[in-house]
Amino acid sequence: MSTVTLKSAREHRVTVPSLQKRKSRGEPIAMLTAYDFTFARIFDAAGIDVLLVGDSLGNVVQGHNTTLPVTLDETVYHTRLVARATQRALVVADMPFGTFQISPEDALRNAVRCVKEGGAHAVKLEGGVAVAATIERIVTAEIPVMGHVGLTPQAEHRMGGHGVQGRSEEGAQRVLEDARAVEAAGAFAVVLEGMPAELAREVTRQLAIPTIGIGAGVDCDGQVLVMHDMLGLSDWTPSFAKTYAGLGALVAQAARHFAEEVRERKFPDPEHSYR
Repeated sequence: MSTVTLKSAREHRVTVPSLQKRKSRGEPIAMLTAYDFTFARIFDAAGIDVLLVGDSLGNVVQGHNTTLPVTLDETVYHTRLVARATQRALVVADMPFGTFQISPEDALRNAVRCVKEGGAHAVKLEGGVAVAATIERIVTAEIPVMGHVGLTPQAEHRMGGHGVQGRSEEGAQRVLEDARAVEAAGAFAVVLEGMPAELAREVTRQLAIPTIGIGAGVDCDGQVLVMHDMLGLSDWTPSFAKTYAGLGALVAQAARHFAEEVRERKFPDPEHSYR
C-alpha cells in the first residue's frame, strides 16, 4: 500500500460503524484519554482513533483520590475542549458517577448534555446487567454508548478497591454476563478493564462489538491508556500501563532551567525583548 493511501486511511473521520468494521477486519483500535484542546489536537493528528474524556480527570487533572467527585458540568466542559480540537477521532464522554444510576430517563437527559453542549460523538458508562436498560434507553435516542465492564472504578467501594476482576469461575461468569448484556442493550463497544488476559480473550471472541482493553491483555480489539500514564506525567503508574515518554522529568527540567535563568537575569535576553 502506498504512503498516500495510508495517509488517506488515517485521515478519514472515525465513526461508530467504522470501528465495527475494524473488528471485522482484525484492525486494532488505539484509544487515549484527553482532557484539553492542546493534547487532543496532538493525539488527533497522531492518528489516535478514539479520544475518551474520562472521569479519570478526577484523579489526574483535579487531584482527587477517586473518580467519584467528578460532575456532569465538569465533564461537559472538558469534552467541549477535546471536541473543539478533533478533526478525525471519535470523541467519547465518560458519564460521571450519579449521572446514569438514578433512572434511564435521567441518564438520557445527561447523555444529551454531553452531546449537545460537550460535542461528544458518544458516551461511556460503567456496569453490565444492572445498566442494560439505561444503555438501551440512551441508544434509542440515537446516542451511541460504549460500555465498561470488569473493574469499574466508580464501584470501588463495593469492590473494595481496584483489584483484578474475574479470576474466579464465578467472577469470570459475571464479567461475561455483563459484557453480553451491554452488547444486547445496543452498545457499540465495551471497555474491558482489570481482568485476566484469558478472560478478556474469551469476551472478545464471544462479542460481535469491539472490545477495548485496559489491563486486559493483548487479545482485545483495541487498547486504551490514561494519557498521563502513557506520557510519564503521573506520580504512580499502574503495572498494566506502559510509559512511552518521560514528559514529567522533561517538564521539571525545563521549569528548573527557566527558574535559574530568571534568577540569574539571563532571561529575557535581547533576543526575547522588544525594541
